[in-house]
Amino acid sequence: MSDNYNMLLAGFGGQGILFAGKVIAYGGLMEGKEISWLPSYGPEMRGGTANCSICVSDTPIGSPLVLSPNVFIAMNLPSFDKFIDSVEAGGTVIVDSFLINKKVERTDVKTFYVPATQLAEEKGLKGLANIILIGKLFKETGFCSWASLEKAIAKCVPPRKQHLCASNIQAIKLGMEY
Repeated sequence: MSDNYNMLLAGFGGQGILFAGKVIAYGGLMEGKEISWLPSYGPEMRGGTANCSICVSDTPIGSPLVLSPNVFIAMNLPSFDKFIDSVEAGGTVIVDSFLINKKVERTDVKTFYVPATQLAEEKGLKGLANIILIGKLFKETGFCSWASLEKAIAKCVPPRKQHLCASNIQAIKLGMEY
């Protein structure tokens, strides 16, 4: 895959979709890449749909809106159904297989099934399914370096919650191992 990523992360509000997108964007920023981060909410916020377009590129970005992603992370079935057909041929799809019991029927995309929500619960990382999926994304695409990813976590976790950086790193490693 090229060094230009047009990513779409989608799920329910409250799953950390926008936070995960921010981590990816900062990972690219730490590498000196061009980035954009565009959140989108359903009208009902928490429990409604949330998605996030992230571009990480070596060249200037024309539009922050990702209509045909080359990376798609799905955290719920409505999002999976809505966006799966828009993924570019040759793209990477990562599915939270604990929440989505459906397989990708397309043969022109690389698909990875990670039961992230279940793994997060089992490993005492409740609420970090999003970051487990980022770990899988990192392993499969190398969208930034490990050092940049660690810095991105430190940057995105608010100062009063810095004690959570270690569990975020643990979640990333869990996703990488899966």
